[in-house]
Amino acid sequence: MPHIFCIANQKGGVGKTTTTVNLAAGLAQIGQRVLIVDLDPQGNATMGSGVDKRTLAHTVYDVLLEDVSIAEARQPSPKGGYDVLGANRELSGAEIELVNLERRDRRLKTAIETAANDYDFVLIDCPPSLSLLTLNGLTCAHGVIVPMQCEYFALEGLTDLVNTVKQVHANLNRELQLIGLLRVMFDPRITLQQQVSDQLKGHFGDKVFNTVIPRNVRLAEAPSHGMPGVVFDRSSKGAQAFIEFAQELVERVKGGKLK
Repeated sequence: MPHIFCIANQKGGVGKTTTTVNLAAGLAQIGQRVLIVDLDPQGNATMGSGVDKRTLAHTVYDVLLEDVSIAEARQPSPKGGYDVLGANRELSGAEIELVNLERRDRRLKTAIETAANDYDFVLIDCPPSLSLLTLNGLTCAHGVIVPMQCEYFALEGLTDLVNTVKQVHANLNRELQLIGLLRVMFDPRITLQQQVSDQLKGHFGDKVFNTVIPRNVRLAEAPSHGMPGVVFDRSSKGAQAFIEFAQELVERVKGGKLK
């Protein structure tokens, strides 16, 4: 069974998709078999992986409706070295269609089980809202990785997410846990960011990943070229940080330090 992680934060614009795509590429570069599941109707993780969401014959939408399997719908990222279960605007309609269906919150879990032997890691890019799509992600995941900026309002959003994880753990998925907090777009020259970083470490301890992702122009430029920043400019500080993060995550998984 692969390690299934949701990349989630109920606050928008915190780098969830950037984290998902670059973590996938980083894991692929150190020999892991990876699938990205794009659960955001905007399809940014799909496009950022070099897969054109407008030309997809099948998407995660079709998988959730159980019309096709993951094996039929997935696409290889041309340069990322991993597979993508893509999304486009069709997915926004899935919310309404899923409401009246059986096992509406477990459909992704069932689908991933059919492809379990193909991957070491499944990374799920969740939309910022707590919707049926996000719920499908949380119900099948072993844990949640939270990318966050070290800013005041980010702490408020984090409280909401921690409560959501607790509720899903209690009612739908006993395996779900908060895996860790990843500090992203970090600028050590800004005093407030350093203070919030210290607060996070003080409160969450080893739940805060050691790796810090710096604010980096090359990471921001990469999606317009249809590839992860890790591939676009491997020598950049941002790319190096994501490869380091991938290694840290694998070490935590192998060392059983995710409890």
